[in-house]
Amino acid sequence: MPDRSEVAYFGAGPAPLPTPVIEESAKAFVNFDSTGLSLAEISHRSPTANKVLADAKEALTKLYDVPTDEYEIFFMQAGGTGEFSAALQNLVGAFIEKRRRKAVAELGEGKDDQVLERVKKEIESDLKADYLVTGSWSLKASQEATRLIGSKYVNVAIDARKSNNGKFGVIPPESEWKLSPTSALIYYCDNETVDGVEFPSFPESLKTKPGEDDKIVVADFSSNFLSRKINVRDYSVIFGGAQKNLGIAGITVAIVRKTILDLVPPPTFLHQLSSVLPTSGALPPIMFSFSTIASNNSLYNTLPVFNLYVATLVLQSLVSKFGEEKVAGQEEIANTKAKLIYDTLDSYPDVFYVVPDKSVRSRMNICFRIVTGKSDDGVKPDEAREKAFLSGAEKRGLLGLKGHRSVGGIRASNYNAVPLENVQKLANWLTEFANS
Repeated sequence: MPDRSEVAYFGAGPAPLPTPVIEESAKAFVNFDSTGLSLAEISHRSPTANKVLADAKEALTKLYDVPTDEYEIFFMQAGGTGEFSAALQNLVGAFIEKRRRKAVAELGEGKDDQVLERVKKEIESDLKADYLVTGSWSLKASQEATRLIGSKYVNVAIDARKSNNGKFGVIPPESEWKLSPTSALIYYCDNETVDGVEFPSFPESLKTKPGEDDKIVVADFSSNFLSRKINVRDYSVIFGGAQKNLGIAGITVAIVRKTILDLVPPPTFLHQLSSVLPTSGALPPIMFSFSTIASNNSLYNTLPVFNLYVATLVLQSLVSKFGEEKVAGQEEIANTKAKLIYDTLDSYPDVFYVVPDKSVRSRMNICFRIVTGKSDDGVKPDEAREKAFLSGAEKRGLLGLKGHRSVGGIRASNYNAVPLENVQKLANWLTEFANS
């Protein structure tokens, strides 16, 4: 049986964790802090659990410079996929509540029927949820939006497949994006795990210009969370499932602008809108309600405290390791590792083909094929040699390299906990294979 140090794991998620975090978590699972209890057994409302929660928020605030007077940090369940629904429902609700309050202010109290009719008309004329579809996960998010509110209200501002022969792998120029002027939200996935596409930076088109209403930007950071600096104020909602760079599956982190949390329409008003908008489109289940979770300090129901503890240890280890550099320190390492792999792949263009365009290559999920040649239709993958590559990799302790089942090929996930020495081992195998 191999020792943990002998295995280099490149799985896309659940992903590797730092060994010291695993070791400390193992102790906590058996007997936390000499209490005689597992952390999985301790009440989520106990002082112990509340300290874990406070420690997680404190560390995340430091790493991302979260302006806590403007943003709330909280933890939910149902993973990133749950946030496809939650983000949409909460923000469509906020859109409606803004319109309702404005109508009341202008029409006066007691004009319920007139307020209702005005808001209905504004929903039909103005409501849009914008989606930037650049890969499999943003596509799923847009499909969930359509399921909840109907295609009439969903605007796919870009579908990257239309610019790349029906496949994901590029991000079209911002000049081609068809954003709605009155969108309730603009949704994008910063890093597409399946397709190896990452936005190189925050899009200029999504920045709020002087004199404009705030753009409501929602970003899925599930697979590149804590891997580079961001300006939190660019976003209204940031979320990420834990099982990539943060911890283990079971919790989702959300960073939400506080002004959104106050914009919750009365359920009775939403029920009256059913002739123009499905009630489910703006009335989330109570466990998906941002305002409910935030006002209860993430403890409206039983938060999986052990899962949160693992994330807390990861966050604290980054704070300890990088100090004043914060996430920028991890960004430098992530870039170095990604460059090593891409440079090696690019050195053998007759053997390896990197799937996404060079301008949008993911630093986290490096997707490539082993090819027999190229044609006008693209490359010709050599699946037999890909199997040989994966088999040889496993013999060398390089695990988790098989591409997603929907696209095939090979995928090396370069998450934060993958050490540089393991990336070097992969680069060595790539070179050995290419020369064999």
